[in-house]
Amino acid sequence: FSTRKKMKEVHGTKIFPRCLADSVMLAVLAVIISFLLYIALYDQSIDTIYNVKRGALAVVIGFALIVIGMVHMPALPFVKPHPIIWRAALCITILYSLLLLFTLFQSIGDVRKFLRYYDSNLGTPLSEKTYAEDCRIYTPDHPNGSFVNVMDKMDEFVPAHFFGWYVKALLLRDVWQLYVLSIGFELLEYTLECQLPNFGECWWDHWILDLLLCNSLGIYCGMKTCELLSMKTYDWRGLWNKPTFSRTNDDEQFVSCKEEKTITSKGSYSFTNFVTVVVVMLFTTFQQLNVFYLKSILWVPPSHHLNLCRQLMFAFCALCAAYEHHEYMRIGDPNAKIGRFTWMFFIAINFELLLEIKFGWDILSIPPPTIAIVFWSLFFIGIAVWATWKFYIKPLIS
Repeated sequence: FSTRKKMKEVHGTKIFPRCLADSVMLAVLAVIISFLLYIALYDQSIDTIYNVKRGALAVVIGFALIVIGMVHMPALPFVKPHPIIWRAALCITILYSLLLLFTLFQSIGDVRKFLRYYDSNLGTPLSEKTYAEDCRIYTPDHPNGSFVNVMDKMDEFVPAHFFGWYVKALLLRDVWQLYVLSIGFELLEYTLECQLPNFGECWWDHWILDLLLCNSLGIYCGMKTCELLSMKTYDWRGLWNKPTFSRTNDDEQFVSCKEEKTITSKGSYSFTNFVTVVVVMLFTTFQQLNVFYLKSILWVPPSHHLNLCRQLMFAFCALCAAYEHHEYMRIGDPNAKIGRFTWMFFIAINFELLLEIKFGWDILSIPPPTIAIVFWSLFFIGIAVWATWKFYIKPLIS
């Protein structure tokens, strides 16, 4: 993936000549307008719902996505395989956030009704499945086989675990952070299984099937892919030790070595960067949890393509957001601004959380077990004490 810093090197060369890039955009625009014109003039229908769906799709694809997104969006961090892809990803994220904002002003019954208009298979209550009914691994007396409990856990969530953590490895590119998130999510499943039955799993399902097999294999394959494609890895913990500096006119101070594949930094401790990294991890976890809460509240089955489309949208958005935010923290330029993808990622997650609070308060208000409350309270108190020691007390003593 080429970044915005190479924009001037890419455009105007044999890779992407400016005239060729403009020609491609004009050609795509002409083809889409011709297609929409044909549909509008020759494909007549008296079905009101069908026409509304088609008109809304034409507005989203023809105007918002193509005209504004692919043509008029400003330059973004990545330019390969083509800037159009990343402009479209940003525009889709904006449209999704606007849709969430519109949904906030509706009732839960109307939202489910709208989903039923989109797909007649939606809008019906889901049968929530729990995976903790029988935790025996070996069942020799069972009529369906000696390992029926293990095979019963092999559903669509198994490949979802692998591919999910494979993509997260491509986004975050830090094995330490990935495993912290993976272990933390398994602990959250223990905590929140009282709210969502899907989180109820056997111990070996949590720690062997999920963590050691699916998640670890996805992380390993993702990091290997980064290595094969010579993608820079991120050292998020290194940002805690990022040195402070004042801005000068020396251009070399802001130019990183092209051969450097791992971004690291040393120097004075930064409590602000520590808090920022924690916030990034929290919102990454919220993005995972929202999948389960939204499907349960809006009655969208796990295998429905809307869930897959949402995950793909966040994958493209988070790929740019992770790069933008890491560079923003690493460079430490006081005049720098948070990137567009970073803003939209946080906005979309916050809108989803607001939807869950408004429509799913009956689920969210179920209190977790006392032992879980005590554990997480001690955990966050411990993090606060450790951060105070590391970033304030220890520097004063040394």
